[in-house]
Amino acid sequence: MQVIKNTSINFYGARKVAYALSLVLILAGIASLVVKGLNFGIDFKGGTEVVLRFDHDIEAADVRSVLREAGLGGSVKGYGNDRSILVQSDFEGDLNQLKTLISSAIDDRFPDNAHELMRIDSVGPSIASDLKWAAFKAIAGALAAILLYVAIRFEFRFAAASVVAIFHDVLIVLGLFSILGGVFDIMPLTVDLSIIAAFLTIAGYSINDTVVVYDRIRENIKGGKPADYERLFNESINQTLARTVITSGTTLLVVIVLFIFAGPAIRGFSFAIMVGVLVGTYSSVFIAAPLVLDWNRKFGRAIHLRGS
Repeated sequence: MQVIKNTSINFYGARKVAYALSLVLILAGIASLVVKGLNFGIDFKGGTEVVLRFDHDIEAADVRSVLREAGLGGSVKGYGNDRSILVQSDFEGDLNQLKTLISSAIDDRFPDNAHELMRIDSVGPSIASDLKWAAFKAIAGALAAILLYVAIRFEFRFAAASVVAIFHDVLIVLGLFSILGGVFDIMPLTVDLSIIAAFLTIAGYSINDTVVVYDRIRENIKGGKPADYERLFNESINQTLARTVITSGTTLLVVIVLFIFAGPAIRGFSFAIMVGVLVGTYSSVFIAAPLVLDWNRKFGRAIHLRGS
C-alpha cells in the first residue's frame, strides 16, 4: 500500500521560494558563525573536560564560583540535568592533581551534596590541531568522492548540483549549532569529532536521496526533448516522493527517540542527524534536481545521461 501516490506537485515551479528560504537560513547561520562562532569541544581546541554528578540539584554558577576561588578558570555549565555539571578548562598537567583540586574545593563548599566525577578527558594543543586537519581532510575527501561518483554515474551538472545540495545541508546544520549553541543546558551543541561524523552521515544520507531522484530522471528522460524537461523532472520527483518521505520518516523516528532518551554526550550528534535528515530530504527535491534544470536552461544543452 502506498501512503503517497499519484502526486502532481510542481516542485520546479516552487524552486524560487525554496531558494529564497534556503538563502535566508544559510545567511542567518553565516551571520551567527561570524558574530558568535561555534562552541568547539576539546577535540578541536585542546584542554580538559570534566563531568561531575551530584546527589542533589546544584547551580552551575555556584560551582563556577567555587572553582574560580580554587584557581581553576574556564567554562562551567549544566550538563543534561540539574545534577550534572560540565567543566571545561585550559588546565594542562597531572589529571590526578586536577581531580584532587576539584574534589577538595567542592567538598569544602558543598559538604551535604556528595558528588562523583563521571568523566575526565584531556587533549593537548598539538593533538587538537591534528584532529582539526584530519576532520577537514575527511569532509573534503567525502565531497570529492561524491562529486566523482555522481559525475561518472550521471554527468557533471548532476554531480555539481548534488555537492551544492550537500553544502546547503551542512551549512544549515552548522548555522543552527552556532545559533543554538550554549542556549540550552540540556542540549550542549558542542562541535567535536562526533559532529564531524554527523556531517559525514548527513552528506551520505543527502546524496542517497538525491541519487534516487536522479535515477528516476534518467529513466524518464530517455528520448525526451529539452522542451519536456520540466515536466519530466517534476514527474520524476513526484514518482520518488513516497519512497523519500517514508525512508526519511522512519529514519527521523529513530533519531528522535535517540535525541530524547540518549544522554547529553550524544544529544548534539542526534540533533545534527535529525536536522540533517529533514534538510537533506528537502534539498533532494527542491534544490538538487531544480539546480540541474536551471543549469541546463542557462546553457541550453541537451541532457545525455549514462545508461539513458
